[in-house]
Amino acid sequence: MQITDKITITNEDNMELMARYPDNYFDLAIVDPPYGINQDKTQNDLAGKKGFVKGAGTYKKYHNTNWDSEVPNDEYFKELQRVSKNQIIWGGNYFFNIDLNGVVIWYKGDSGSFKEGEMAKTSLNTFKVFKMSRADAYINKLNPTHKIHPTQKPVDLYKFCLKNYAKQGNKILDTHLGSGSIAIACHDYGFELVGCELDPDYYNAGIKRIKNHVSQQKLF
Repeated sequence: MQITDKITITNEDNMELMARYPDNYFDLAIVDPPYGINQDKTQNDLAGKKGFVKGAGTYKKYHNTNWDSEVPNDEYFKELQRVSKNQIIWGGNYFFNIDLNGVVIWYKGDSGSFKEGEMAKTSLNTFKVFKMSRADAYINKLNPTHKIHPTQKPVDLYKFCLKNYAKQGNKILDTHLGSGSIAIACHDYGFELVGCELDPDYYNAGIKRIKNHVSQQKLF
């Protein structure tokens, strides 16, 4: 679906999407694949203990689908590196089948998360840290059900990645769109984005979120 002249999001398998593009078509891939740590089960175990409401849209049905039971295979990472010149891969410390030297740290602080930070590996040989704002951490701690996806990341985190790793005119790829935070960041910063989400419910929720943001921006 063409959201704007620069934002294209499809509901399909990421391997099918990447197969349509030639080598090095995208300047930067920023992706957040499953980490293979059974977070779906973890979040289901927490349900009812921290205010998660069944049917509220946060963790929906993933605890029944084992979406986080394993990491992407070698073919996925090979294809990702074929179609993109550089990559930022969240959960990089869980993936032993990629050889990237750079690191991005998302420091969550007092966010109420089961861990204080997450790490991405990047093909750009740098070390950078994004610190979640105190306001975002406070909101996340009090009301985790405001999320539309279990591994939703802040828009500001993607803006940080774009500001530090992308240049104007770059083409961006996201193979696991999730909540659509990256699309909002790309829209605000004027980047061209191609992304996909396999799950139709999260795809529709993400599209709705992105369209609402674009509409609100047009009012100002």
